[in-house]
Amino acid sequence: MPSIEEIRKVLSTVQEPELHKDIVSLNMVKGISFENGKVDVAVELTTPACPLKDEIVRRVEEAVAPLPGVKSVHVEMTSRVASSRAVSGKLPIEGIKNVVAVYACKGGVGKSTVATNLAAALAAEGASVGLLDADIYGPNIPLMMGTHDRPQASEKPDKMAPLLAHKVKIMSLGFLTDANTPMIWRGPMVHSAVQQMLRETDWGELDYLVVDLPPGTGDAQLTLIQSVPLAGVVFVTTPQAVSLADSVKGIQMFRKLDVPILGIVENMSGFQCPHCNTVTNIFSKDGGKEEAKDFGIPFLGAIPIDPQVVSSGDGGIPVVLQAPQSPVGQAFRRLAEWVAANVSVSNFVPIP
Repeated sequence: MPSIEEIRKVLSTVQEPELHKDIVSLNMVKGISFENGKVDVAVELTTPACPLKDEIVRRVEEAVAPLPGVKSVHVEMTSRVASSRAVSGKLPIEGIKNVVAVYACKGGVGKSTVATNLAAALAAEGASVGLLDADIYGPNIPLMMGTHDRPQASEKPDKMAPLLAHKVKIMSLGFLTDANTPMIWRGPMVHSAVQQMLRETDWGELDYLVVDLPPGTGDAQLTLIQSVPLAGVVFVTTPQAVSLADSVKGIQMFRKLDVPILGIVENMSGFQCPHCNTVTNIFSKDGGKEEAKDFGIPFLGAIPIDPQVVSSGDGGIPVVLQAPQSPVGQAFRRLAEWVAANVSVSNFVPIP
């Protein structure tokens, strides 16, 4: 019969697939029990959206099962999301562990669709999530998340309470202005609006705040980059050359400003005919994947063209929730898992 220490010793041979250290030294093993031939191991993940949780379970089972007297192995998974590292001169937002920006230098590539489905998928996995619509000139998040109420005063002084939809806390200028009124604002007004929504919203405790940035390289982007410590940015592009050429400028901007790049997602990546299953690459093929390779940036996956994306977005229910088993729903779920995983890797501080 193995002792608890003997079980812990074999668990110290189990490597975490992304951090490449053993789960014991990473303090991921939170409990071990052994009774009547059954071993129970409690493992704490760095995110509830871990894409390799099944691989970790398999490795634990394979390590423990050969021990004498062991008849079965049960692995219980919990999670605790780490906070982004402090950055000198940038003030964190109270209660928010990680701010993740979703960005495209070119408009019309589906950035807001990616942001809403990323936030919804993370929340569906069990994370506490907020979504900030920082696209001042074209706030589409209210429509895509299906809520149009006005924010109310929070219990905290001088704070607004965010709206809640699909387990996601939301703030947008679209909640505060008339939908048909254009925002004819200069830079200082944009800066002030972004800061107010960031810091005067009572977000509570969040694992992730997803920020839908406007296209371009202007005031809204600089306000976020220069004032808040970002966990990283997700770039959205289509496979076509026009979109890729613009995204290069955005990549260079974030690199110059020392913002971690979590990866590139290729949106509108091929249409599969529902009748014959033939895939037509309407906007070319693999452009985002090749760009990620050229810049040494993680490729977060390809999102196919699907009419359900349009109907779900217009209906206020992200497609990752409305059609979770569809190819496009699964693609958004994998995107969320890899974004969460890359945030965890970025936050990891090696133990000496």
